[in-house]
Amino acid sequence: MWDRGLEEALDRAAGLLRRASSVAALTGAGVSVASGIPDFRSPGGLWERHDPMAVATAEALSRHPGRVWAFLREVLAMVDAARPNPAHFALARLEAAGKLSAVITQNIDGLHQAAGSRNVVEFHGGLSRFYCMGCGLEHDAAAARQLLPGALPWRCEACGGVVRPDIVFFGEAIALDALGKSGQLALAADVIVVVGTSGEVAPANLLPREVKARGGGVVEINLMESAFRGVADVHIAAPAEVVLPALADRVLS
Repeated sequence: MWDRGLEEALDRAAGLLRRASSVAALTGAGVSVASGIPDFRSPGGLWERHDPMAVATAEALSRHPGRVWAFLREVLAMVDAARPNPAHFALARLEAAGKLSAVITQNIDGLHQAAGSRNVVEFHGGLSRFYCMGCGLEHDAAAARQLLPGALPWRCEACGGVVRPDIVFFGEAIALDALGKSGQLALAADVIVVVGTSGEVAPANLLPREVKARGGGVVEINLMESAFRGVADVHIAAPAEVVLPALADRVLS
């Protein structure tokens, strides 16, 4: 049962989406928490147990590949055990109904695609592709799940180089393809729905501001304080897995 304030916020958000000709979504870690993937920065997250500079940079992968791959195995196990939650399915419903142009996600878990979203821009890459840092040869993603601890790091059969996932480590540039697609979506969007992201990481945090600067609407769904609080036209402080299905119901009714 929603309280009156949340009902009104949902109604305002639904009105913005219904009137818009193009809607994009920007999602962060908060959308996957209900799937069992904690926000890395939150209490109990991976950064409490690992120094990100030691396990999540390209330099660390070059200098200490075994340590980085031990961390990657932990991430892979967490992602493989996760399943899409109602928030992911709600966004897929909106896209299938023609009410959502695309999802731009900062997550690497692939759960939007697993829920049925078809137009997904993985801003920070994903775990569905692996390649050799030495020769560039692509490697089967399924093989990453079969690596034994004693076989770490994963090395290329062709050249002996270290194999890595196609994700953006700290200090690396966003892929030009992701930058271009997300920028085009932001330019076309009348409304952007921001879900479960703190807004601290650039350049993804610029996308809602671009929509706002052109006179578009910003709907934020976030339990935590974020950098978008002053930008959002509608802010809903409730779990994404609860809010997004209710929002989709209103938009599609």
